Amino acid sequence: MTLDIPNLRGYDAKLKDEAAEEPTLEVPQGAPTKKTQIIAIYGKGGIGKSFTLANLSHMMAEMGKRVLLIGCDPKSDTTSLLFGGKACPTIIETSTQKKLAGEEVQIGDVCFKRGGVFAMELGGPEVGRGCGGRGIIHGFELLEKLGFHDWDFDYVLLDFLGDVVCGGFGLPIARDMAQKVILVGSNDLQSLYVANNVCSAVEYFRKLGGNVGVAGLVINKDDGTGEAAAFARAVDIPILASIPADEDLRRKSANYQIVGTKAGPWGDMFTELAANVADAPPLRPTPLSQDGLLELFSAEETGAGFVLEPATDEDMRGPDAKPRQSLEVIYDEV
Repeated sequence: MTLDIPNLRGYDAKLKDEAAEEPTLEVPQGAPTKKTQIIAIYGKGGIGKSFTLANLSHMMAEMGKRVLLIGCDPKSDTTSLLFGGKACPTIIETSTQKKLAGEEVQIGDVCFKRGGVFAMELGGPEVGRGCGGRGIIHGFELLEKLGFHDWDFDYVLLDFLGDVVCGGFGLPIARDMAQKVILVGSNDLQSLYVANNVCSAVEYFRKLGGNVGVAGLVINKDDGTGEAAAFARAVDIPILASIPADEDLRRKSANYQIVGTKAGPWGDMFTELAANVADAPPLRPTPLSQDGLLELFSAEETGAGFVLEPATDEDMRGPDAKPRQSLEVIYDEV
């Protein structure tokens, strides 16, 4: 089969043109109306998504809600806190083993529960042996075979790695698989850079007719410096919770202890977070430019205001380099 490259280029140009156009229809910004709220949580690796989700899902279950937590990170660590540090068999690995044995995957092979929360891990390929994004797509295909669309839950929480921008990790936004996105960030440039990228992805697909919006930002390890709060104001999304940089929280998280429970001192905070997550409408954010993001931080931290100095050809070739003779062919005049 021969690819028609000009046609591919034309298709790419068409997509870019469509993305640049404002949508002609009013994009819904009200509260989700579907019984099951499917919520995708994005954030930089290590920012505390798993900590936030495990405790949020546990609190939602305490409040009488049916909750399904799905880890969509190749590290497969979303459910670790929920299950006391024990690794959960992943859907992709289990499916491979079952297929080799000539068997079908059953719910009990990949889905486990604690405190009213049902949880599973999609998993992904080993390092250097495949595409993590493709693993996510394959994982959701297996979920559909298991009956995902027939399951009865109040909330389905999807934990996605925000650092990666390939198609699989953008699946909920690109294909309207979720009604809204929650961002997890902190008062550091890298986590807010990731959060801003997710806002850009949401805006891009809204312009293409998508409906996924950003419900808000959870500030984790909040030290009170205010950059994350300033980011939320700048992109016009609410702060759903500010989880403090507290030694008790750090220690309990490291020991795989659930703090999202009414029986503990942090119960009120996670109760409020659960209510905010449930009620927050999917909003259309206003992503920042790179310079706008840098302006949230002091110049001492980011080098804001630095003027780029263009390099010259002489800079690139060094002081001892001599001009090369032209390879241009010059024909004698007839």
